[in-house]
Amino acid sequence: MTVVMEKSKDAIDDGSRGRDGKDVGDFDRTLWTGRIITGLIAAFMLFDAGIKFAKPAPVADAFVRTGWPLELSAVLGAILLASAILYLIPQTAVQGAVLLTGYFGGAEATNLRLENPLITNTLFPVYFGVGVGRPLAALSAAG
Repeated sequence: MTVVMEKSKDAIDDGSRGRDGKDVGDFDRTLWTGRIITGLIAAFMLFDAGIKFAKPAPVADAFVRTGWPLELSAVLGAILLASAILYLIPQTAVQGAVLLTGYFGGAEATNLRLENPLITNTLFPVYFGVGVGRPLAALSAAG
């Protein structure tokens, strides 16, 4: 038995399908998912850069534990802040993502050297990379 669905008189075909035949709503969901992930990553990066300038006790302790001189805290904060700002500007998002990837590569190397926990500390750059890839994929799909 075959059921044939007919268009209701009230249904409007507004042509809301993309070139690939997908519903435009799929793109909207992907775009907003990317924006939310980008916002979460940016909030974390901006917070992290800010505390590197403020140098509270936990930051000082972390620098001592990792063997980094505390004097480099502001320099690392400036690098992180500049990279995060570039990441947030759509025209420079790819450059910002590359810079942040390099920044996190150094963090990953430091965590591996210190034999920090793999899942929580060392693999954080991988989680970041997955988060960065989603919004960049949405941007390339839009173009």
